[in-house]
Amino acid sequence: MNPTDVSILLIGGGIGGLTAALAIAKSGRSVCVLEQAPEFAEIGAGLQLAPNAVRVLDELGLTGVISQYAVFPKRLVLMDALHGGELSALDLGPAFRERYGHPYVVMHRSDLHSILLEACRSEGNVNLLTDKKVIHVEELDNQVRVSCSDGSTYLAEAVVGADGLWSTTRELVSHDSPICAEYVAYRGTIPMHEVMQYARLDDVVMWIGPNLHFVQYPVRRKELYNQVAVFKSKRYRKDTDYWGTPDELDDVFNACCPAVATAVTYMQRDRRWPMYDREPIENWTLGRFTLLGDAAHPMLQYIAQGACQAIEDGACLAEKLDHYQGRIHDAFAAYQQERTVRTAKVQRTARFYGDIIHTTDHVTTVLRNAFMSKRPASDYSVVDWLYGHKVTVGQ
Repeated sequence: MNPTDVSILLIGGGIGGLTAALAIAKSGRSVCVLEQAPEFAEIGAGLQLAPNAVRVLDELGLTGVISQYAVFPKRLVLMDALHGGELSALDLGPAFRERYGHPYVVMHRSDLHSILLEACRSEGNVNLLTDKKVIHVEELDNQVRVSCSDGSTYLAEAVVGADGLWSTTRELVSHDSPICAEYVAYRGTIPMHEVMQYARLDDVVMWIGPNLHFVQYPVRRKELYNQVAVFKSKRYRKDTDYWGTPDELDDVFNACCPAVATAVTYMQRDRRWPMYDREPIENWTLGRFTLLGDAAHPMLQYIAQGACQAIEDGACLAEKLDHYQGRIHDAFAAYQQERTVRTAKVQRTARFYGDIIHTTDHVTTVLRNAFMSKRPASDYSVVDWLYGHKVTVGQ
């Protein structure tokens, strides 16, 4: 098959890959996205978008259509999963929006993915291809050649690996492996009419307890209720997949307060997500190849920033490519310099936050709860560094 020439080629058509494709295409460059799956789709349920990500999506002209599907919660709330009391909250109202310039949004992951996909299709210079399993990436003099298992070959000015946690393209710059947290997540959405008796329609709620947490919030115009149950498995073994099973899910959450124990009975049990991250790495780039999103900085979900950081990556990469106008090495160096420090901090913060909310130590629990109970809902100082970060889309 004859090679296809494109300006920028992205490997992976998830939220990060499509955000980058859209942002880059808006600067006039031709973009090709290779997706391994038979179709472009997003697996999962709810998704939280903090102002740092909403700001990028707004610059891409997507907030109007996003608002047709999204929910705008009034508070982020931490609850005691064992005893049922409220521990802390963050007000997401007018003061929050004024401070950060954008709202906090929750929506179904597949809705955001579909919005990004349609926006890419509307750009005349984005080519979206499925059933493309990349097996080789090779740098030539002034181009990169990408070969797929079906025999197709592509030549690009630059290539971006956006192929997720289990990235194969990451092997070009690092030989590390994902690290299992020994926690597992069960995710799913429920029609709102089935859970209306306990659903909290205006809040994102996280119930926390020893080695577990449980998240609830409405999505898709409050038609669905998203729930995520996360716990550390006592059965974890590296050499087997038989851990974090549905019966263990029930055993763990039966010890929680009635509100949580009852809500868990509505959880879907046909799929579980073992939780992984990786150690931060300083270098994402090799010549005309670089990484983006979970391929570059997979993180635990405890501060709801995985998709947000991938969206930031996409905007930053587009801006650098636009600024350096064809000087790929300079653009990638600037992109990496700007993003590696921030994403490493987010990765480490997610781990640290997980240690705090999941603590099994009584003294730490007492101190944590005392600190949280004294913090006013209008105190944004702890999240300023995260939500106030601004990335400009290059156009």
